[in-house]
Amino acid sequence: MPQLRSVCVFCGSRPGAHRAYAEGARAVGQMIADEGWRLVYGAGDVGLMGETARAAKAAGATTLGVIPIHLMQREQGKRDLTTLIVTEDMHERKKVMFMNSDAIVVLPGGAGTLDEFFEVLTWKQIGLHEKPILILNTDGYWTPLAALLDHVVAEGFAEPETRALSRMVPDVPTLAQVLRQHLTA
Repeated sequence: MPQLRSVCVFCGSRPGAHRAYAEGARAVGQMIADEGWRLVYGAGDVGLMGETARAAKAAGATTLGVIPIHLMQREQGKRDLTTLIVTEDMHERKKVMFMNSDAIVVLPGGAGTLDEFFEVLTWKQIGLHEKPILILNTDGYWTPLAALLDHVVAEGFAEPETRALSRMVPDVPTLAQVLRQHLTA
């Protein structure tokens, strides 16, 4: 029996200012279910986290949520998941999410999402993993992040190869296509 492939989604615990963000999150959840993959995410039932999880679960996906105990109330820890893991802190949350995934997807989000992205990017940069890191650039949300990474390279604080450690994609169909290339190989 083939191994269940898992996609870790980092995203906001808020819905953001534009409807497209929630629509994209729901489309990602649906796509993960359609592909027969497991959703690994931050276990919140709010913002884009909740949108992604509800869509994945409604479409029949297996779900693994990981949440630190201090955020159970604030992020309304979703309890109807296939598996819920409660951690002591944020560091453990990121580690558990990462270790239980085959690919990383970054949706719009705030400081926490940026923290998660930069941590897995740094781990890849120093050779700790080879998992794909894909950034869904919904309505150009992450375009400033691409510019920042270009600036970091241009100013000599990272090698040009740093840009190749993650890949920005414009939409969910492209995201699905790239994930399929990595997860079915």
